[in-house]
Amino acid sequence: MCGINGIIAKTNRNKEDILTVLNNMNNLIIHRGPDQDGLFAEENDQFTVGMGMRRLSIIDLSSGKQPIFSDDKQIVIVFNGEIYNYKILKAKLLAEGVTFNTSSDTEVILKAYEKYGVESFQWLDGMYGFSIYDKNINKLFIARDFFGEKPLYYTHTDKEFIWASELKSIIKTIDFTPNISKKGLNLYFRLTYIPAPHTIYDNIYKLQANHYIEYDLATNNTTIHKINTEPKPKAINISFEDAKAKTKDLVYKSVDSRSIADVGLGTFLSGGVDSSIISLCLAQSTDKKIDTFSIGFKKASYDETDKSRVVADMVNSNHHEFIIDEDDLKNNIHEILVNFDEPFSDTAALPTHLLSEKTREHVTVALTGDGGDEVFGGYNKYYIGKMNNRYTGVVPKGIHKTIAGLSNKYLINKDDTRGKKFQINKLLNAIDYEGDFYWDIISLANTSSQLEEIMSPDFYDSNIFQEYKDVLGKQKITSLTDFRLVDKILSLEGGMLAKVDRTSMMTSFRV
Repeated sequence: MCGINGIIAKTNRNKEDILTVLNNMNNLIIHRGPDQDGLFAEENDQFTVGMGMRRLSIIDLSSGKQPIFSDDKQIVIVFNGEIYNYKILKAKLLAEGVTFNTSSDTEVILKAYEKYGVESFQWLDGMYGFSIYDKNINKLFIARDFFGEKPLYYTHTDKEFIWASELKSIIKTIDFTPNISKKGLNLYFRLTYIPAPHTIYDNIYKLQANHYIEYDLATNNTTIHKINTEPKPKAINISFEDAKAKTKDLVYKSVDSRSIADVGLGTFLSGGVDSSIISLCLAQSTDKKIDTFSIGFKKASYDETDKSRVVADMVNSNHHEFIIDEDDLKNNIHEILVNFDEPFSDTAALPTHLLSEKTREHVTVALTGDGGDEVFGGYNKYYIGKMNNRYTGVVPKGIHKTIAGLSNKYLINKDDTRGKKFQINKLLNAIDYEGDFYWDIISLANTSSQLEEIMSPDFYDSNIFQEYKDVLGKQKITSLTDFRLVDKILSLEGGMLAKVDRTSMMTSFRV
């Protein structure tokens, strides 16, 4: 894993100046890549372009140093992430006469682009953020992976175009203090995180997952394109038994492709379904004992290490258990929160960071079950569609307002425990007679009506999710597929994956 930075200066800034800027940007994200750094800069009469990166060595430890250039030095790439199918792509390119100088997945991206252009981006299976500068056509391309596992921020000012893996690299580089984004603030107060393309700052953006930026250096025009066009879901004529067998085969292949590393590898094991299956798949793929890692709590009501122990025994792993208490969380809270660079309120970030920090003492890479519930519809919230329809079909809207008012008065928790009272109150506040119930269910902080009461009218945005409805192509979402697609573009990209990336990379650890 790594972190990347880049800058295009449209005013007179020489090469040495840009290299200094890039070095400073790199130093801010040294935690993402403590093993190596790399810089590139080039100037001409119209602009100066530079790219930098910090590397955490996972694949090709000896010859994978970046930036990597094409043989004629006309194309250069910096890359953050891992391409799971790079060996397959490399074999295809070798068969077509392409030659390689390293064993890295970074060079596979470069060579595939050199031969096929941006069309090659759709063949990449992995988690990544990368930038390619192609002098042949005077263009820069910046891409982000399908789910948005790896972050990518950018801003376009009158003087510069800047991009980076972390927001801090941009904030410390621009020569002004950006304004707070009204859109970003509303999203945060609804969701507890800020999904792409927004950030907490005006005119600084996250590149959406599964998209790439095309920057024309001759015209200074920027366009954003989708990489993969997702096919519309369609029914498949397959038996239940065949479907189970197909799913099993795909999960095993997925775990196998993500286990390619030239460093130590293990799994985060909570004892839940997702992490247990991944641990089992990894254990069955090798003759050696795998390492599994769990975090537990001294407070019995929060602790689930008994479940992870059962699974560890089943897969016969070298199991590592770390027990923490409130003091452990308090000691790290400021450092963890500041590293997100913008508001982020998932309390699971604290134990995830501690687990990453302690696991890093044993291995450099760990597989997790994060995202499994979104893919397979494992959350209780996916039932809300049926519950909303049944409720609104029986209870008149006026009566519901009275019920919700009583709920907010008598079912409020004072200690932030999310038991039955919390769940019932959350459900009642999410009930919607116009069909927007799911947007309120995923609003972990405030529903639209609650936020309207507490925010200034000058800042409150009553239609905050409209652009995401436009992306989905649906104003009303009703099906399980719809719910999962909402979670893909909001909950996964902005919340779950951001949490895991920032807290693990803080400790120079790949999850």
